[in-house]
Amino acid sequence: MFSIFKNLFKSTAVDLSQLIKDGAAIIDVRSKAEFATGHVKGSINIPLEQIASNADKLKKHTAIIVCCRSGNRSGMAQRTLQSKGLKNVTNGGSWQNVNQYIVK
Repeated sequence: MFSIFKNLFKSTAVDLSQLIKDGAAIIDVRSKAEFATGHVKGSINIPLEQIASNADKLKKHTAIIVCCRSGNRSGMAQRTLQSKGLKNVTNGGSWQNVNQYIVK
């Protein structure tokens, strides 16, 4: 019986640290002005309103982490990219959250 609850509530969290170590592309979907105020080193800025038109360019990456200010826009970007056929997209939440996994 406990195994039912264990499976029901098991974590589906993704290991961002491992994705980054494995070379995941980090896409920041905030505006250019927001990106200029701070971002993850090595991240690529593609504002949310341009993400759909850039989906084909992103297909070359084996893994993609999308981030923004709070995780809301990156969630929308994740769904947009998945609807374009990309299955390797992870919502990293805020750029600060993703940044903590960057080896300094």
